Amino acid sequence: MAKISAKQLERFDLDDPKLPAAIEAAALGSGGYPYKKRLKREPYEEELGGLQSQLLKLQSHVLAKGQRILILFEGRDAAGKGGTIARFLEHMNTRHARSVALNKPSDVERGQWYFQRYVAQFPTAGEIVFFDRSWYNRAGVERVMGFCTEDEVANFLRDAPDFEEIVVRDSVKLFKFYLTLGREMQLKRFHERRHDQFKRWKLSPIDVASIAKWNDYSRAQAEMFRYTHTAACPWSVVRANDQRRARLEAIRAVLSELDYKGKDEKIVGKPDPLIVCTGADFLAN
Repeated sequence: MAKISAKQLERFDLDDPKLPAAIEAAALGSGGYPYKKRLKREPYEEELGGLQSQLLKLQSHVLAKGQRILILFEGRDAAGKGGTIARFLEHMNTRHARSVALNKPSDVERGQWYFQRYVAQFPTAGEIVFFDRSWYNRAGVERVMGFCTEDEVANFLRDAPDFEEIVVRDSVKLFKFYLTLGREMQLKRFHERRHDQFKRWKLSPIDVASIAKWNDYSRAQAEMFRYTHTAACPWSVVRANDQRRARLEAIRAVLSELDYKGKDEKIVGKPDPLIVCTGADFLAN
């Protein structure tokens, strides 16, 4: 597998309109990605349509039974969290399904219990809620970028499993997804965002700063999994170098875990084990 050197990485210029050939060549296979080619559009769209039809059945069942489903997405910058959530929601009734992407906390929120502003967005009966980043900001971005203290991180890693266990004991079905991608693929996507007028808004100063903090994020991620991958609330890690496969397998992972009226097991199937694994398995590899 092609891989860029440390020297090539140092020379990488996000403002140069030409992406270095070495990064382009290494991107798809970076981070140990198991497929040599992206999934083609036609089979992707066909499979996505089938899974989205199952999501509609799931939503009808959740509404009829008054269930509550909470699905959070964390991951590397540019891993495709928002795009994956958008495919879940594309054909859903948005009166009963929504995405939450909170801004940085206000002065009032900073004075509250850390989890309080997230709890305020939890699903009511019959609702499915997606978090595009979540309380795990504290274990990732806030920690790496120095927006919180190490004591606050330690408290969070201790408290998060207890908090989540209370949530699931209250009959909320909680899914935790972490989208991961290789370093070269991240650089490629950052470059695309910088030079595509329709994607430029996605590239934040935090994204740019994260380029030099890859290893810091890796260490924070590993510790997060060690403390918060639990039997009650496990992590599912999705390899996202190919966004099409990542979207399909995240949807499949949710559908395969739930029972609902009209479920078509042939369409749903099981998540691809080369793309989806547990947080514990990801740590072990």
